[in-house]
Amino acid sequence: MASEVSQEVPSTENKVVEESETVASAVTTEGGASDKPTENVEAATDNAQEKSVEDTKKDSENATLTNNKSEPAPKFCVHKTNFEKDVIYLYQFSRTPLLPSLSPYCLKVETWLRLAGLKYENVDHKMRFRSKKGQLPFIELNGEEIADSAIIIKELSARYEKNLDAGLTSEQRNVSYAMIAMLENHLIWIIFYWRAKYPDNVLKGYKVNLQHALGLRLPNSILNFFFKITFGRKWFQGTKKLKAHGIGVHSAEEIEEFGKNDLKVLSEMLDCKPFFFGDEPTTLDVVAFAVLSQLHYLSKDITYPLRDFMTEKCPNLVGHVSRMKEKCFPDWDEICTKLDLNAHIPKPEPENKEGKEGELEKSNEQDTEADKIEKELEKDKSNEKEIAEENKEKEEAK
Repeated sequence: MASEVSQEVPSTENKVVEESETVASAVTTEGGASDKPTENVEAATDNAQEKSVEDTKKDSENATLTNNKSEPAPKFCVHKTNFEKDVIYLYQFSRTPLLPSLSPYCLKVETWLRLAGLKYENVDHKMRFRSKKGQLPFIELNGEEIADSAIIIKELSARYEKNLDAGLTSEQRNVSYAMIAMLENHLIWIIFYWRAKYPDNVLKGYKVNLQHALGLRLPNSILNFFFKITFGRKWFQGTKKLKAHGIGVHSAEEIEEFGKNDLKVLSEMLDCKPFFFGDEPTTLDVVAFAVLSQLHYLSKDITYPLRDFMTEKCPNLVGHVSRMKEKCFPDWDEICTKLDLNAHIPKPEPENKEGKEGELEKSNEQDTEADKIEKELEKDKSNEKEIAEENKEKEEAK
């Protein structure tokens, strides 16, 4: 800003010199070069200097105002353009009747936000938006997009000083890191393998309502049909990813065994503790809850050996899921019943019809009482008038 002003407005020193030379020239012209006294020239020069300083200040102020006006308003490349400052806007998948999110990564971020106590709002985008990286979930905060669940948690932890692992030792942090890597880079892919192989079971197992999830009015039967076609086209891409990851090259029995081994490790580490590192949940608890919920809350109408193994052989993991649910999602039933993305945000209280009716009845009663009093007053006035007339007649008779 200062450099722009200095380019447009001459420096004070140069302007003073120019003004001085102009005044001196004018005086010489009017009075002759050698006829005017030196005092007059000096006085004129002083006046010119004062004037030049004032003009320079005005020019600088005008230039600053011009530059401020010319600066365009900041533009934000976000979907939520009317965002509220410091509110975290979360973009994720739609709700289901059994689980807040079918994505363990989305559920991970929302669970962490609730544990951290940060103000957030889910954006009902009907799964139409993706981040610039092509992912869900992502967040928008003060006009900035942040994508990838791990990066989201890392950024928000630093900005708001909400580190759930602050009380862990160095060794515990290392163990947590390794276990999260196992959950997100191994067990999740085993679950994804099952979903890719049985797409029908995904819809039935989580009772997905595609009308609500996609915001479309077509019958669910038609939407389910197109879902299968679309999923079939993506099946080959999915199998390629699974093979590239390494899981997809194994048999179904081998993959199932991998999943059981992961669950055993988690169960032995949790042991009898409420959470993995003691009495308070950490990031590992958040990730474990987000992944294990995908197994535990799958409908019992659908056969899935890995879920049954966790229920029968790892009951402490089932207890862990329940504790995290109670701690982080006290509104779970409301979320799954109403499929409300923002059940955690207080809603405006509805108008109390009974209260209004009561007030109306009370008002009517008051009106009735007032009418009675008014009638009694009128009756008293009438009696007083009759008495006055009788007294007048008696006086005239006398």
